[in-house]
Formats: sequence, C-alpha cells, structure tokens
Amino acid sequence: MYMFIYVTAGDEEEAKKLARELLESKLVACVNMFPIKSMYWWEGKIEEAREVGMILKTKAERFKELRERIKETHSYETPCICAFAVDDGLKEYFDWIESSLSD
Repeated sequence: MYMFIYVTAGDEEEAKKLARELLESKLVACVNMFPIKSMYWWEGKIEEAREVGMILKTKAERFKELRERIKETHSYETPCICAFAVDDGLKEYFDWIESSLSD
C-alpha cells in the first residue's frame, strides 16, 4: 500500500531541507511543496502564519520511520504529520514509487 503524508513547515528553507533529507534517505519518492496561510490555536490564542505545505509520497511500510525522522528534525514542537492511505491510482505511478525507493 502507498501513502501520501501531509506535513507543514515553517518556511521554504525548512521544507527544502526536510525534503532533501527524506529523499536522500529513500523514505519518500517525491515531495510536493506549496505556500499556505494557516490559522490555528496555539497556547490559548489564535495564531496566523505563512507556512509551506508538503505532500510526501511513499510506501506505507516506511511511514513509522518517516514520522520519527520528521519529529526529530522539525522546528515545530508539534508538527503536522497526517498520513492518508492511497489504495487506488495509476499502476505506472505506483511502479515508479517502488523503483524510486528501492536500494
């Protein structure tokens, strides 16, 4: 099974650094990055921030290690790390994920 993992980063520099680390360690096959504007509760008040949203594409079996790596390196105390199972799609794309993550 495959997964898309949604993560937010504080800025483009952090997002690129995290993406490169995850790609080099073969924990993800692809990372999409896009600017977002977030509003959220933090320590009792509503905050507003510009962030970078990321969609990480990987195999389900790599999720636990991926999650731990993000937690270790992320600048946020409580980073957004949300995984979505992908159970259908273009076979050739899934084949590409497989080949990209093979050693």
